[in-house]
Amino acid sequence: MQAVLFDMDGVLVDSEDYWVEREREELLPGVVPDHDVAVSEITGMNYREIYDYLEDEYGTAVTREEFERRFEAVAEGIYREDVSLLEGAHDLLDHLERQGVTCAIVSSSPHAWIDIVRERFDLEERFDAVISAEDVDGPGKPAPDVFEYAGASLGVAPEDCLVIEDSAHGIEAATAAGTTCIAYAIDAHDGIDYSTADVVVEEPAELRRAVRERV
Repeated sequence: MQAVLFDMDGVLVDSEDYWVEREREELLPGVVPDHDVAVSEITGMNYREIYDYLEDEYGTAVTREEFERRFEAVAEGIYREDVSLLEGAHDLLDHLERQGVTCAIVSSSPHAWIDIVRERFDLEERFDAVISAEDVDGPGKPAPDVFEYAGASLGVAPEDCLVIEDSAHGIEAATAAGTTCIAYAIDAHDGIDYSTADVVVEEPAELRRAVRERV
């Protein structure tokens, strides 16, 4: 593999543990109060596309502007105060650098949120590219566009890219793009289908080992 593409939420940082709770208990009930929407329906999607999805499928009780304000306020707290970095992340990045492997963050989150994480955990110089779904002129995950864009930006064919994803939408996008996908099974996404991933891991040490074996 010539490039490793890291999802941020649920992979580099454990933000999904916090997002799932806040979406289930606070955000979704406030936006679609008349419907019991499963968090899994929106996990892995860009938050602006989440509004479009909820509006189309259920109808929303708030404006887009209010929805985005609520999401952004929650994000500030999650990324600045709550999340922890993947155990051994810097050691893994050191190994990939020594191997001459290109590394990128490829996330549905906007750059402002990614930058908070990069600054907080000393990741600002660790990646060759940082790509948000908002950079892509096309649909976000589960569509493959963001991974196709990432590969093209790095000059690496999809089949030479290793993607690490945790959500059903992210795994679907990585598979559709023709990449090799490591699914990181986390407690926040209990019960999702990992069958299209090339390998499934459950612990940080397993994840690091699976990456090392494939580069």
